[in-house]
Amino acid sequence: MSNARLTRSAPARPGPHPLRLLGRFDLARARTHEFCGGARRRLALLAAQGCEGPVLWVRPGWHPDRLHMDGVAQLIEPARLLTVEAPRPEDLLWVLEEALRPGVVPLVVGDLPEPPGLTPVRRLHLAAEAGAEAGRAPLCLLLTPGQGGAAGVESRWQLSPAHAPGRSRWSLTRLRARQAPPKTWQIDERGLVQHAPERAPAA
Repeated sequence: MSNARLTRSAPARPGPHPLRLLGRFDLARARTHEFCGGARRRLALLAAQGCEGPVLWVRPGWHPDRLHMDGVAQLIEPARLLTVEAPRPEDLLWVLEEALRPGVVPLVVGDLPEPPGLTPVRRLHLAAEAGAEAGRAPLCLLLTPGQGGAAGVESRWQLSPAHAPGRSRWSLTRLRARQAPPKTWQIDERGLVQHAPERAPAA
């Protein structure tokens, strides 16, 4: 009787290419990341430069803060932006899940009034993974105020204004990442990254 193998293992599928932020930092797709700080919305638009296609922006319909399209146009084509206004707090995360699961929209942004807990973030990871199986691997960004603090996110980044007379600057801090230590950089108005003096980010 022949000992020849009747089956063979399928080759491992390569993971989706990461989204390149500011031409330098890689954000894993099919995962959920957190952007926080006073310039978190600007950072999300800079992330949108690293991918093609529509950007779904989910925001609380009751909150007065809204994106200014003239400002958006300086960073991405406003026509790429699809805005959804959730009428209730419980609808925000549900809309994000439903947007991620089909794998149609490459970048889904949740503009949240506060960081979500661990269980909602896990559900977002699962929805993004399902989207990767169904279509192109989506990436979910959670925008939260202050220092952020969403539990279980793949990475956490903070962008805060650091302007000086005659120049526009922002301070970018990687607060949390699975395979990289905390670190701070300076970003200029063209999106160029420069090293900043080392400092320990707040916990």
